[in-house]
Amino acid sequence: HVQLVESGGGSVQAGGSLRLSCGASGSIYGDACVGWLRQAPGKEREGVAAIDSDGIASYADSVKGRFTVSRDNANNTVNLMMNSLKPEDTAMYYCASSLPPCSKLVASGYKYWGQGTQVTVS
Repeated sequence: HVQLVESGGGSVQAGGSLRLSCGASGSIYGDACVGWLRQAPGKEREGVAAIDSDGIASYADSVKGRFTVSRDNANNTVNLMMNSLKPEDTAMYYCASSLPPCSKLVASGYKYWGQGTQVTVS
């Protein structure tokens, strides 16, 4: 069983930056696909960024060039660096993982989920 815990959310002004981290327990994490997904009030959950076990990243068009996902397998952590934040980035951000094949930005493909961390951009 894999447990995921997000951290690093908060409130920031437009144009600012935040770094989210996803820590995991469970030995499969190094082989896992890990995604960051977000859900704003009244909207469907959407994939933001994902990274596979080889470190290959995928991004939603809305965040390309602003967000960077990276993984630190030695510490069972996946990070999401968010720069040039916009008010429309405001949402609850979730970390999720699953074994390959990777669903990348598709929420239904992930088996394990964290509780989420709130990001508010004003």
